[in-house]
Amino acid sequence: MRVTGPQAAVVIVSSLFALPLHGAESRSLTSHVVASPDTGSVVADRYRLRYYIEGEGAPALVVGFPEYYRRIFSQSLRSHLRLVFMDHRGSAPYPGPAETTEFALDRLVDDIQMVRVALGLDRVVVIGHSGHSYMALEYAKKYPEHVSHVVMIGIAPDLSFDGSQAAEEYWEHLASRERKEAMERNMREITDDEIALLPAGQRPVRSYVRDGPRLWYDPHFDSTPLWEGVSFNPEMFDYVWGTIFRDIDITRGLENFEIPVFLALGRYDFAVAPPTSWNSVRGDFRDITVRVFEKSGHTPPFEEPVLFDAELLQWLRDHP
Repeated sequence: MRVTGPQAAVVIVSSLFALPLHGAESRSLTSHVVASPDTGSVVADRYRLRYYIEGEGAPALVVGFPEYYRRIFSQSLRSHLRLVFMDHRGSAPYPGPAETTEFALDRLVDDIQMVRVALGLDRVVVIGHSGHSYMALEYAKKYPEHVSHVVMIGIAPDLSFDGSQAAEEYWEHLASRERKEAMERNMREITDDEIALLPAGQRPVRSYVRDGPRLWYDPHFDSTPLWEGVSFNPEMFDYVWGTIFRDIDITRGLENFEIPVFLALGRYDFAVAPPTSWNSVRGDFRDITVRVFEKSGHTPPFEEPVLFDAELLQWLRDHP
């Protein structure tokens, strides 16, 4: 198998380059790669996982929604990291109805491994935002020899009912009148009935745009342009976000986990439980750095790009 293109990349759940597979990898990571110097795809079962490689420096894999995250991370960061933006099965072109077994967390993790192997990457930084943070962390647990750092952004320890309740209480306590009024206005202008009439793959984006006051530091920000061209597999998201991430226990497997973790949270992120929700699990990590960005919601790399880049790059230098 041969792939042309850059040989180093940053894992934002993405990977690049063909190497021969041996042993267990040859059985579990059979793949077909179609690539140009900067973009290509890896076939995992029925799913064509696309990747885009941008920047220079240490390789980093960015997980999920490649079109979206290419817009989220700054051009400046690309001067320091070689970012590989990659699909998972929920953002890849929709192949048709699926059984939930196709979306087991272990399969999603092995898809990341398949991309990394196909792209010939050795050790990478793995970056996940929101629920993708869990995929990044679980990948690092399963394949620690191929991960140098884990970056988790805009996430709580789980997406449980208790976490949702904590997020709602945080909203009631911290959200300003202006923010709450903006949310009420969005609810009137984008109704549940309107969303229900959309194709299933378009509903999550419309809901996300409507929930802007809960997601962005600027309660009036319209995120629609960021989602242009993004694919959603509704079956995957219903199962993975609604069941797997609801019940996940991220402390499992941390007993011998030594990879440093950078956790970036937004003070005005009302999509998940507040930063204090991490207090109960921080002690289970051997090396975790938590940064709360005071003028960010759910997405600090986009909302405070200069500060986010500075914090992340300094952390990488401090954890060689």
